[in-house]
Amino acid sequence: MPKKIIRADDVAASPAPLSHAIVAGEYAHLSGQVPMLPDGTWVKGTFAEQARAAFDNLAKVARACGGDLSQAVRVGVYLRDWADFAEMNEIYREYFPADGLPARTTVPVALNGFDIEVDAVLYLG
Repeated sequence: MPKKIIRADDVAASPAPLSHAIVAGEYAHLSGQVPMLPDGTWVKGTFAEQARAAFDNLAKVARACGGDLSQAVRVGVYLRDWADFAEMNEIYREYFPADGLPARTTVPVALNGFDIEVDAVLYLG
């Protein structure tokens, strides 16, 4: 089965050379989403505002794949400041069901100009 390239119309195109997602077989691999509005402007403000914008974008890409975040089997969270970890966990629970939490890795990274990036793998089968 060939891979399918996914472009979510309601998510800004990345300045990096990548697709929003690739569906391969029964899995969707979602590229990292950042706190950016559909018009390409950055969400500035609190960590919570940025985190919700990034998770909202991830959810939009999941829908463009024909799924939703409840189908996530793996999530990656990348934080500019490790001090945001506890707040991120609270916001994370708004997007992923408590009875089916995906595997997750959270790491601090040198993000430049924004506070969070998130990616995921969905099982669509």
